[in-house]
Amino acid sequence: MAKLSLGSTLSFSLSRHTRPPVTARHVPTPLTMTTTKTMPIHHPSLEVIGGGCDRFLQALHATLRLPYKPFPLIAWNRHVETIFAAFFRSVPQVRLRRECLQVKDGGSVALDWVSGDHRRLTPDSPILILLPGLTGGSQDSYVRHMLTKAKSKGWRVVVFNSRGCGDSPVTTPQFYSASFLGDTSEVVEHVGARYPEANLYAVGWSLGANILVRYLGQESHSCRLSGAVSLCNPFNLVIADEDFHKGFNNVYDKALARALCKIFQKHALLFEDMEGEYNIPLAATAKSVRDFDEGLTRVSFGFKSVDDYYSNSSSSDSIKHVQRPLLCIQAENDPIAPSRAIPREDIKVC
Repeated sequence: MAKLSLGSTLSFSLSRHTRPPVTARHVPTPLTMTTTKTMPIHHPSLEVIGGGCDRFLQALHATLRLPYKPFPLIAWNRHVETIFAAFFRSVPQVRLRRECLQVKDGGSVALDWVSGDHRRLTPDSPILILLPGLTGGSQDSYVRHMLTKAKSKGWRVVVFNSRGCGDSPVTTPQFYSASFLGDTSEVVEHVGARYPEANLYAVGWSLGANILVRYLGQESHSCRLSGAVSLCNPFNLVIADEDFHKGFNNVYDKALARALCKIFQKHALLFEDMEGEYNIPLAATAKSVRDFDEGLTRVSFGFKSVDDYYSNSSSSDSIKHVQRPLLCIQAENDPIAPSRAIPREDIKVC
């Protein structure tokens, strides 16, 4: 089952199986009355919650009426879907132009723009900032597909590669984390200053989505973004960590830990002779994301424990502060972003 949470805030839920006609309900707000819309039989089950229903549902109505056609053979199992996409999804070829941005603390991030867009597009063309998931960057297929789709619609697109990701340089003994919003704030300000006539939007995946929603909540009414989309957001990192250690999910945990170690090893010399609570050997040989966060991340950002880091870095606590249109798309069978972590009650009252 695939599940969507739409925010300003609005939430959808899509099932991968044929179901009877489903009712999408507008949740009443002080300005709206409760109404219902019945979706066609061929459409998967659809749940809509949140105060953004009246603003967004009509815009999506034509798309949502289309029949859902699961990919042949692989759609029966969430792990098969996830692994198939990781190994066999095409990677669109796009020429990118890299800009390395030094941030206030001396660290660096890499912004990858589509080559030639500065000549081809007008200064007021809408801008889409892409925030990949943990260890992800502009080389990843899911990022490339979003980039090419937005580009084909006349958007100016830039991929925000966090410290160490997408071969972004690491210039200080600190990576990025779910808790740290400084780099995101500086990137949004930098892009906005470069194109002051354009509206800014952002899309984030997984950890990138968690960071994006936290940024939206932190900035609230003063946010420079005109809207955003959160994809496969874990929302509650404590719950996500619990599920990461169950059954087949351990495969994803180990794979992400290997990716983190690979990034770390490229920049290991920056972390020599680190004192205090750092456990560099544990981070360097981490067998799980939790190990890496225990050895390095939670210490770098001043948390007493990994659980303290996770509980204070979850975007589930930020949803109620978001004041910009936000579309959150979740898959109920997502092995990495558990559906039970979706902050449904906060979405309903937004």
